[in-house]
Amino acid sequence: MQSMENGLSIFALGGLNEIGKNMYAIECGEDIVLIDCGNKFPDESLLGIDLIIPDISYLIENKERVRALIVTHGHEDHIGGVPFFLKKINVPVYATRFTLGLIEIKLKEHRYLRESELIEIHSDSTVQIGDMDISFFQVNHSIPDCLGIVFNTPEGTIVHTGDFKFDWTPANDERPEIHKMAEVGNKGVLLLLSESTNAERPGYTPSEQMVGKNLEQLFIRANRKVFVSTFASNVSRIQQVVEASQKTNRKLALLGRSMVNVVKVARERGYLNIPKGMLIEARDMKEFPPEMVTVLCTGSQGEAMAALSRLSTGNYRDAEILPEDTVILAAGPIPGNEKNVTRIVDNLYKLGAHVIYGSGSSSGMHVSGHGYQEDLRLMLTLMKPKYFVPIHGEYRMLHHHRLLAESVGVEEENTFILKNGDVVDIENSVARSTRSIPSGNTYIDGVDIGNMEFVLRDRKQISEDGMLMIIIPMNKQEEKVLTNPEFISRGFVDQNFSELRKGMNRITLETINELHEANRYSWNTLKKQIKRSIAKYVKDRTKKEPMIIPILLDI
Repeated sequence: MQSMENGLSIFALGGLNEIGKNMYAIECGEDIVLIDCGNKFPDESLLGIDLIIPDISYLIENKERVRALIVTHGHEDHIGGVPFFLKKINVPVYATRFTLGLIEIKLKEHRYLRESELIEIHSDSTVQIGDMDISFFQVNHSIPDCLGIVFNTPEGTIVHTGDFKFDWTPANDERPEIHKMAEVGNKGVLLLLSESTNAERPGYTPSEQMVGKNLEQLFIRANRKVFVSTFASNVSRIQQVVEASQKTNRKLALLGRSMVNVVKVARERGYLNIPKGMLIEARDMKEFPPEMVTVLCTGSQGEAMAALSRLSTGNYRDAEILPEDTVILAAGPIPGNEKNVTRIVDNLYKLGAHVIYGSGSSSGMHVSGHGYQEDLRLMLTLMKPKYFVPIHGEYRMLHHHRLLAESVGVEEENTFILKNGDVVDIENSVARSTRSIPSGNTYIDGVDIGNMEFVLRDRKQISEDGMLMIIIPMNKQEEKVLTNPEFISRGFVDQNFSELRKGMNRITLETINELHEANRYSWNTLKKQIKRSIAKYVKDRTKKEPMIIPILLDI
């Protein structure tokens, strides 16, 4: 569907009715500016899929009008799709210094850094794209260098908050620029896009300083090694681990590729201060008494191949968790990951470790980077928008955010709860949502990228009912079967399925003879008919529907 020739349009290609895959667009006249390009991780139903990124088919169709990608911050759900996007639509990427450092790592891995145009911005930067004057304001989050974005357009001002909370005592001294937010609101905001992750949670988000104090106390009480698992991107949390280690005279080892990469970028760009001589290699830990070692590792979300998961099963080459070691999970589980995290916690207890886990006040080891209800209400009060689009959340979160907007004076009919692809068109400062554009998921499976509907269907079938191969030695020229077919079962039934094999053997030979007599002896026809006949026979007798693969061998 084509865009409006004049006026202003806003839509999302990811991030609505889901956690992750954030991608939003402002379309002003002939210019399209994108906000973020993230990924999300597959659930158990998407067998073998590595990542999910937004479907950008609409953007590819309108490639000549896409002017820029502006990135609010460096979390995976906001930058994970950037390399894949740039290979299709190579436009300038605007981001802060730390965020660009993380994007560069990804582009190097994809061997696309040289082809990319990366432009550093900060909260006082301004960017002119077509009829849009774009400015920024600093927000708090659980990663350095986060921005909200202000689009001044001929129709009015559009604000995207980025991910935020209001932390007046942040560990990294990056305070929210509330004066700028108030100034933008006083000038008038036509439409606000604001994140909704914690819209169900009452009160204000606790300060990151709380975690630092609790960490220090745990380090003082620990008798042996301390393992801390957190998001690699949470540089403030990492700095607090460094400071607790310094106060308790501990060396620090890093486990996990993303942890090593982020710490490297954060140190090089001045966001992380680690005293000289504190960092050691994992293989050198045994040279120090256990009470002098801290291990900072990935895997707080229960990822199967991450460092903490492997440590919990004694499967990490250079390090091990021993009885009386302390393990701290300094991150709350993302919805959907609870089961994996619980499994790791169980394994850690079996190893005899002291385990501290759980978010918020239950452990004191984690506070959210996303605003609770009062943070969200404060943002709405500062911006005073005429129209409101809650973003970044599942439906119930968007719904609760709408109620918060109503509580501070936004008219009920002026809030749009959208799906990915729904478009809000603004003309003469009046907003309507009556159309949509193509949207959906793009699956990354190794080097394959696309819809993969048929591949996933086949994998699902194999995972549920297995696979049955029928190998038939034939003389193609003489149109004869040379010996009885061989049946190979994988994940279907036990290899000793003699009665079933006899029946399948009979069905296969009968099918071949019938086709031969009917003069329909092409190999493609043979394969299709054998597959159909065997599938019916197997389902009648086993109630299963394995994937059936006939293989005709010309001998």
